[in-house]
Amino acid sequence: MKIGTLAQATATGVETIRFYEREGLLPAPARSSGNYRVYAPEHLERLVFIRQCRSLDMTLDEIRTLLRFKDAPQADCNDVNALLEAHIAHVAYRVRELKTLERGLKELRGQCGRSRQAKDCGILEGLATPLRPVEGRALPASSRPPGRVQRKQPPRRLVASP
Repeated sequence: MKIGTLAQATATGVETIRFYEREGLLPAPARSSGNYRVYAPEHLERLVFIRQCRSLDMTLDEIRTLLRFKDAPQADCNDVNALLEAHIAHVAYRVRELKTLERGLKELRGQCGRSRQAKDCGILEGLATPLRPVEGRALPASSRPPGRVQRKQPPRRLVASP
């Protein structure tokens, strides 16, 4: 099948498929006499696997690790379990961060409970107030889930000074 057919079958953009090839997640396909990429059923299966991993917010490095195990079906899957546990811990960390964000937004929303002129809007005033770090809101790097491929550290949460 051609790249467009593969893209349509997996709801994946053509450029994303090419990216996965460049990253080594998808093996290079054969080429037709007209130099078109020709994908086999194995490419489809592997791309479905990659897309499922991405839908679970796994990093490319995590996906590479899982693909190595998928390509070695006789290997012990204990490291797969450990990878998933680390990913679950990372998701729990992000959920805590999102809850902190939600609390901050609700606090900001509470600063303007009725309709008024924009110059008197508590939300706009709160957004224009200098920020200060909130103690205990940012999780130090040493507290992040172990074994996780580190992403860019989330920004420290800031709130308006009183």
